[in-house]
Amino acid sequence: MMLINCSNISKMYGTETVIAPSSFAVNDGDKIGLVGVNGAGKTTLFKMLLGELSCDSGEIYKSNNLKIKYLEQYVSYNSNKTIIGIITDAFSQVVEVEKQLNDITKEMEIHADDKTIQLHHELSEKYEELGGFTYKSRIKSTLLGLGFSENDFNKNFSDLSGGQKTRVMLCKILLDKADLLLLDEPTNHLDLKSIAWLEDFLTDYKGSFVVISHDRYFLDKVTNKTAEIDNGKIITYNGNYSRYTVQKEEREKTLERKYKKQTDEIAKLEGIIKQQKQWNREKNIKTAESKQKAIDRIKEDMETPQSALQAVHFSFKRAESCGNEILVCKDLKMGFDGKVLFEEGNIFIKKQDRVFVTGDNGSGKTTLLKIINGELTPLEGEFKLGSNVKIGYFDQSQKCLNLGKTVFSQISDDFPSMTNTEIRNALASFLFKGDDVFKYISDLSGGERARVALLKLLLCSANLLILDEPTNHLDIQSREALEKALQDYDGTILAVSHDRYFMDKLSTKIYNISNKQIKEYAYGYKYFEQQINNYSKRVSRQKAEAVLSYKLKKKAEAEKRKLESLITKTEQEIALAEEKIEDLKRQLMLPEVAVDYLKATEITDEIEKLDCVLTEHYEKWEQYTVQFSTLNDM
Repeated sequence: MMLINCSNISKMYGTETVIAPSSFAVNDGDKIGLVGVNGAGKTTLFKMLLGELSCDSGEIYKSNNLKIKYLEQYVSYNSNKTIIGIITDAFSQVVEVEKQLNDITKEMEIHADDKTIQLHHELSEKYEELGGFTYKSRIKSTLLGLGFSENDFNKNFSDLSGGQKTRVMLCKILLDKADLLLLDEPTNHLDLKSIAWLEDFLTDYKGSFVVISHDRYFLDKVTNKTAEIDNGKIITYNGNYSRYTVQKEEREKTLERKYKKQTDEIAKLEGIIKQQKQWNREKNIKTAESKQKAIDRIKEDMETPQSALQAVHFSFKRAESCGNEILVCKDLKMGFDGKVLFEEGNIFIKKQDRVFVTGDNGSGKTTLLKIINGELTPLEGEFKLGSNVKIGYFDQSQKCLNLGKTVFSQISDDFPSMTNTEIRNALASFLFKGDDVFKYISDLSGGERARVALLKLLLCSANLLILDEPTNHLDIQSREALEKALQDYDGTILAVSHDRYFMDKLSTKIYNISNKQIKEYAYGYKYFEQQINNYSKRVSRQKAEAVLSYKLKKKAEAEKRKLESLITKTEQEIALAEEKIEDLKRQLMLPEVAVDYLKATEITDEIEKLDCVLTEHYEKWEQYTVQFSTLNDM
């Protein structure tokens, strides 16, 4: 079933075309990765699908009663509710049924008639159907999976950081059972453990989703289609990110051949136009006009291949020579305000190692890098840099940049031996051309600032690169260029990253910070992931068993309440039947009844009927009490 169909839609901002006339569809079961360079129009497309932006042309058709939930990259929503209060809003129907069920249970404790018992039974079935027995555990497991602790649950939403707010809204959206999710960079602010949890959730998700992400590993895990916005055009490929890259390369080769043929044809026609204009006769002018129209038609149909577009090119200078031993850390301990981040940390890095530090958010990864860079002093232990080790440091907060400087002055002041022409050429390779070089650092986007900071690394000859989240703010194209440059780099790398694709390409060793310990995984990211997955599977089994146990317990409690009501009602019916039988027996003893054969027979028959009813009540009571006793023993 088609959920959304976009037919020949387009969008412009002023004279700039963001979305060129394109068609795009989302079907039931589609799990689509939306990719494209920064500024390509991915978020704009989301806004159009949501109806927040109108199309300049074309139509967007949606299926009836389509429920869409949208995760913004930067959350604008605010509330004075607690985290748990906001998430519980996704289960408003369950909460209402739960309230009705509690009310009817209290009523049954006072008086339980057939109507009340039937209503209780219907509400219990509805509660179970809506997931009432598990919704609280689902909320808890989702919040824990996205990196919150139980101590966070009652924090006010308004007091949270931007990243925490995004994670809360992601949790609410995931639990809201929408037909279609639109997720804009959902892995931002998540550590590796939370990303892995989100991957499992989305892999099992029954609905459809479109996700914007620069995390190629994540896209490979969760998507079955890839839509790319390339030069404004939306092009859809079958398969995940890796499959898309193969198809994209094949398409690019075809496009390059077509582009070359078209540019050759344009050059040929332009030569004819130039020649005809030189002759400057009426016939020649008409010929030139005709050829120009032909050029315009070709240009209208032209699609520029990626090879003809500007791209960031990283190329590191050769690292200065140094000894084989780069870094030795012995028994490092670090913490703040009495809270220990890690202790007894031992690290050994040799020349040309590619070492990555992983761990949950707040585990101390950046702190460790700052210790090695000399910005922080450990509480205990020591570290030693090898002979002639020269550090090049990339800070994710980009403190190495002066917000009051221009792009040009930032480079010229840091590298005074470079000529103006050399600086211009270096900046041009990072897409800073013309007047862009005179933009102030404070006015740049996150991605532009990252490019300036990485250029600074490119221009120094460090033999130890310490990189703190170097791929943040970079689109996929720029990340791949950085990977290639670092693969060619002949120095040593120590980095923190959440980009598993990036780590998998480069890593030779992983140090993971967990439970205040720094553990070494000597064979790179693949080995580390395998070890962590084995551990996660064990934990998942334990959690699944706990959830099942909780569900069975809640069902048993509901069944016990029902049985208690039935036992009480049966006991009342037994007492009533016994009272009627005793009354009829007293009537048989009356003198006037004793001499009236017909009346005595009538009363005797009634007593026998009540005895049968009483026997049925006793059997029911025994059945209910046995069942109740069994549930009590569970």
